[in-house]
Amino acid sequence: GQLVESGGGLVQPGGSLRLSCAASGFTFSTYVMNWYRQAPGKEREWVAGITATGGITHYADSVKGRFTISRDNAKNTVYLQMNSLKPEDTAVYSCNALRATMGYWGKGTLVTVSS
Repeated sequence: GQLVESGGGLVQPGGSLRLSCAASGFTFSTYVMNWYRQAPGKEREWVAGITATGGITHYADSVKGRFTISRDNAKNTVYLQMNSLKPEDTAVYSCNALRATMGYWGKGTLVTVSS
């Protein structure tokens, strides 16, 4: 299986970005999908998760109310809509697919929040 993230870039504080993660090589619709991030010099942090059918979502307290995770199982893609971005959101964002003991990781996309 393969995951490829896109949509990262440079954005000013208060701005928005939408990240995408395209999946291939596995049955996407049966996997829980997560977004993680890793800031420079820090450990990787879980950001958001969504169930296989998309009916339930969860968020880290640090992004709750600002970020929205969604998925389109017909397009094998998971999204992360990020609003009201802060400098502390700067990180490499990676997506993860998880089902029981099986999992896949993307290489990540860099988000930089700076004026």
